[in-house]
Amino acid sequence: MSQLKIFINLTRLNKPTGIMLLFWPCAWGLAYTYGLNRNLDQFLYYFILFFLGSVLMRSAGCIVNDIVDKDLDKKVQRTKNRPLACGLISIKLAVTYTFALCILAFFILIQFNILTIFLGAASMILAFSYPFMKRITYWPQLFLGLTFNWGIVMAWTAMTNSISIDTIILYLAAIFWTLGYDTIYGVQDIADDEIIGIKSTSIKFKKNIKLFVGLCYFLSVILITYLFFSQLGLNNFTILVTIFILSLMYQLIKFKKNSPRKCLHLFKVNNFSGFLLFLGIFLIN
Repeated sequence: MSQLKIFINLTRLNKPTGIMLLFWPCAWGLAYTYGLNRNLDQFLYYFILFFLGSVLMRSAGCIVNDIVDKDLDKKVQRTKNRPLACGLISIKLAVTYTFALCILAFFILIQFNILTIFLGAASMILAFSYPFMKRITYWPQLFLGLTFNWGIVMAWTAMTNSISIDTIILYLAAIFWTLGYDTIYGVQDIADDEIIGIKSTSIKFKKNIKLFVGLCYFLSVILITYLFFSQLGLNNFTILVTIFILSLMYQLIKFKKNSPRKCLHLFKVNNFSGFLLFLGIFLIN
């Protein structure tokens, strides 16, 4: 296998859903604040920067995750063929790749204001701590939500150099969204994870997964609806938010705990959901 193909598999560049799920919350934050300052040039510039940052940081995060989980991945059907797990690449080279990706991400980060740079640096602690959470708590999906949606706060501060209550509400909504979709994703590994002692909300709530995911999505929708109806107001583009909500309902209707393939499909549906909400926020302003 060529080094390029190994690198692509290691960083999951061949599986862009994760990149987009990291990016859409950033785009939500940018779209919301665009309505405050109407600076299209700044919006487009930061849109590109946050997308590139999402690609780089998700890639670096995947490598760190695989370094930490190398021995565990060998025991899980879905992950046993990852490059580090099957010995296609050394840990030393993987660390080198991680360092290079972080350097590139740093050059993007310094294009922002001081507050955003500080928040971006703080997010590194969250990103590189996440792989350890599944060993110590049944709530690694919650920690992922805190990490994956940090871009909302960064996007907000990049555009406004401040933080508002609306930032926190949108951030919380995104956390519940992530908690729901990553619980669905984790269903794929329940059997293997229970054997090797890995924790997740999928395992914690395995007898009532649909109820738990439904509650997470409900809380996310309530918070987003509050922002739309109380802060942004109504117009014709509210239909996009309605479709976003319907996409979450579709996941609950189609969810089958005993079908890993279906769970992966429903997880990927959230890329469409995130895009819809982005358009809804951007066009309503």
